[in-house]
Amino acid sequence: MKIEIEKDYLPSKIVCVGRNYADHAAELGNEVPKAPLLFLKAPSSLVRNGEPIVIPPQSERVEHEAELAIVMKERAKNLRDDEDVFKYILGFTCLNDVTARDIQRADVQFTRGKSFDTFCPIGPHIGTDLEVSDVEVQCRVNGEIRQTGRTSQMVFPVEFLVRYISRQMTLMPGDLIATGTPAGVSKLEPGDVCEVVIEGIGTLSNPVEAKD
Repeated sequence: MKIEIEKDYLPSKIVCVGRNYADHAAELGNEVPKAPLLFLKAPSSLVRNGEPIVIPPQSERVEHEAELAIVMKERAKNLRDDEDVFKYILGFTCLNDVTARDIQRADVQFTRGKSFDTFCPIGPHIGTDLEVSDVEVQCRVNGEIRQTGRTSQMVFPVEFLVRYISRQMTLMPGDLIATGTPAGVSKLEPGDVCEVVIEGIGTLSNPVEAKD
């Protein structure tokens, strides 16, 4: 079953998991974390399928990051190890964790480089009743495959992430969890079309523009 994303949808928070694929951690010269590396993207960075990713003048290197995103259905706080995580989950969607890599490296912490307006495309819809333990996650730029991986390669799987995050902060209905990206991140240029393709969900497509 597929649920359309409402036009006025705005999560209370977008929780992201960094370095959750070993090959992506390695390509950026980082160790695989011993516990999930969490950061937040501003909800104001959200855009939908078909809307542009806008490269800001503050950055000279904006990159794509294709990710499976969890959409929460129920309030979740301090979930126990024996609780059924999936009863708290509405479904899954494609997410592009667009990143100003030069700013991320300069700041060390991730907030500014991850939170520019238009830096969180999601869609094209929410897939429910999906088995996501081993699905393909891919990014294409102008039709060329740049990233490809499988969710079975995640260091911390979906169930672990939801439980872990619920013990750090209360997850609210509509909240998004971006589960990490495989290797192959690369620079986006004005005029590009960036697609996130996830098996069983569909294709999220966004044109890339430069801010005037």
